[in-house]
Amino acid sequence: MNYLVVVAHPDDEVLGAGATIHKLIEEGNKVAVAIMVGQAAARKDLSSTLSEDEAEALSIIGVEKKYEANFPNIKMNTVPHLELVQFIESCIEDWKAEAIITHHPSDTNNDHVMTSYAVQAASRLFQRKEGVPALKELLYMEVPSSTEWSFDTSANRFTPNFFVEIGKEGIELKIKALSAYKGVMRPYPHPRSNEALEGLAAYRGVQAGCNYAEAFECAFKRR
Repeated sequence: MNYLVVVAHPDDEVLGAGATIHKLIEEGNKVAVAIMVGQAAARKDLSSTLSEDEAEALSIIGVEKKYEANFPNIKMNTVPHLELVQFIESCIEDWKAEAIITHHPSDTNNDHVMTSYAVQAASRLFQRKEGVPALKELLYMEVPSSTEWSFDTSANRFTPNFFVEIGKEGIELKIKALSAYKGVMRPYPHPRSNEALEGLAAYRGVQAGCNYAEAFECAFKRR
C-alpha cells in the first residue's frame, strides 16, 4: 500500500511515526513524506545543516520519496487554507496515496493543527475529482512535546486506538534517526529525550499488550 506521511516540520515524521514508517517499508509498503514547512526558520537551535539532517534521518528509516513545501514556520495559520489543501492534494495524486498518517487536530503546535485540518480536507479529494480513489486509511499520530501538551479541555485530545508493535530495535532505530536532526533532542526528563521516547514506546506497548509500540488514533479505515 502507498502511505503518505504529512507533517508540518522536519523531524515530526520521525517523532510521530519513525519506527512505524520503517516497519511499513520493511513489510513491502511504499512510504513518502510530505513536509509543509521545509525551512523551520523559527525553530530554537535551528540546525545550519537542516536539509542534510533531514536527508540522513529519512535514509535511516528507509524513506526515498519526499515532498516539501515552504510555508511559513509557526505562521501556517496566515496561509489560505486552500493553498495548504492543494499542496497535499498534489502529493496524494502524484504518490497515488492510499493511506495518510498526519498530526492530531488538537495538538498544541498551531502548524500541526493547520496541517491536520488541511489533510482532513484533502482526504475528500476523491469526492471532488474523478479518477482519484478514496483513501483506505487516515491515522493521527502523536508528536512528543506537542500532542500531549494540548491544554484545550474542550477538544477531543489524542486517544490512541491503533497500535503498531515496533520492538526494541524499532525504538532504537527511531532514536538513531532523531539524532540525525541536530538540536532536536533534549536531556531527560524532556519528552524528546532518549529515555522518554523509550518509555513512551514501552507504555504504548503495555496498552496494546505487545513489546514496544507507536500509537495512533484511527480516523477511518476502509477495507
